[in-house]
Amino acid sequence: MKKFLLGLAIIGAVFTGCSSDDDNSSTTIGALTGTQNITVGETTTFASTTTGGTFVSGTPSVATVGASTGVITGVGAGTSIITYTVGSSSVTRTVTVTALGSGTITGTYTANQTFIEGNYTLQGIVKINSGVTLTFDAGSTITCNLTSGDNALVVLNGGRLVINGTATKPVVFTEVSGIPGSWGGIIMYGDAPILALGGVTTSTSEDGLALPYGGTNPTHNGGTLRYVRIEYAGKKLADGTKELNGFSFYSVGSGTVLENLVSYKGADDGFEFYGGTVSAINLVSYGNYDDTFDWQDGWQGQTNSNWYGYQTGKGNFGFEIEASSNNNTFFPKISNITMKRAAGTTPEVAGTIEIDAFQFKKEGNGEFTNVLINGFGDYVEGATTYNGTAVKIQDANTNTNQVNGSKIKFTNVTITNTTSNFAGAGSVSVAFPAGQFATTATATGATLTTGNWSTVNGVNLLQN
Repeated sequence: MKKFLLGLAIIGAVFTGCSSDDDNSSTTIGALTGTQNITVGETTTFASTTTGGTFVSGTPSVATVGASTGVITGVGAGTSIITYTVGSSSVTRTVTVTALGSGTITGTYTANQTFIEGNYTLQGIVKINSGVTLTFDAGSTITCNLTSGDNALVVLNGGRLVINGTATKPVVFTEVSGIPGSWGGIIMYGDAPILALGGVTTSTSEDGLALPYGGTNPTHNGGTLRYVRIEYAGKKLADGTKELNGFSFYSVGSGTVLENLVSYKGADDGFEFYGGTVSAINLVSYGNYDDTFDWQDGWQGQTNSNWYGYQTGKGNFGFEIEASSNNNTFFPKISNITMKRAAGTTPEVAGTIEIDAFQFKKEGNGEFTNVLINGFGDYVEGATTYNGTAVKIQDANTNTNQVNGSKIKFTNVTITNTTSNFAGAGSVSVAFPAGQFATTATATGATLTTGNWSTVNGVNLLQN
């Protein structure tokens, strides 16, 4: 009898152990992480430290999710609860999907307005009045059409333009045809000091709009432009006497923020400064027909850095630098510059020999450090060979007052594939004072991180 009872006890123990193994005890799952706010068409990924589970979207019409990957795609505006299940346990996280904005940007803005991320049409000469702020959220694309006439975005003195792009979601202004010279770009006016031709402190814009610029407010604030790309600008506006740049800054002040801006394949200059005190960092000028960078009227920005210029196809001077024939006591300063000219690049117009990396005229000056210059070699037109140079001084006054007066300074400069380091036009003989032109083999030039902001149609604009 004892043996029988002992056998029953053993059998009971075995069955008890089997029953315990079959229990689906709950599992502690690591919380879901990942970006919760996206727009329609964007993706995000939810993840957990606990692997092997399955994702389900509570509202697939708002957001779909990969069952095993956690990759969420925004489908429609709203919210959806994403559930992640492992065994008998689950955790949740909510994703919010926002609809893209749309509409037409036109006329003169007399009240503040924010354009959420979206796709917009710019039509006509759009103006931002004094006291008004126009804001664009990251990721927006603003498109105009040359067939509709003159198009440009103009910030009047006292108005503000705030563009909140990011490296991954820049704000792009473009034109539907993709032809250089199809619209007028962004034009900003301020009341910072200028010194125009004849020493006057106010002048009239040369953009066809004939607006006044110049003043006594060095800290003028025209807004904040971050991660903005202008494509295919350079159209002649209004009376047709002047082409427009990608970015045109008329007497803009130091309170304005200019960071990570791209001017892409325009028919005039990439960037031009008409006096003022504003500085800019992380600029890219790519494939613009005229000058890569240009300034006049006594522009005096002091904290500029990381300027990258690349000429391809057509292109004139890398830098066209003048001071409207005023022998200034001030000069702009730029550090970390890369200026490259691709093989086969020709001047914009045959017979106009503008093939130098830096050109100074009309008392232009400046201080430049850590400069990388490449590709400004000989150019052959007809039976004549023209010598490209890193620095060209165009007239005797600029040579006497700016070069000999030590107001043009280049330090830590690396020059490759370029015919000469510096030269004067015609009979101008250039000899920089000691310490004013120093070359090296180790300049690094601009240091920029590539990304969506500097990539067009899959092409990285930051060419090696």
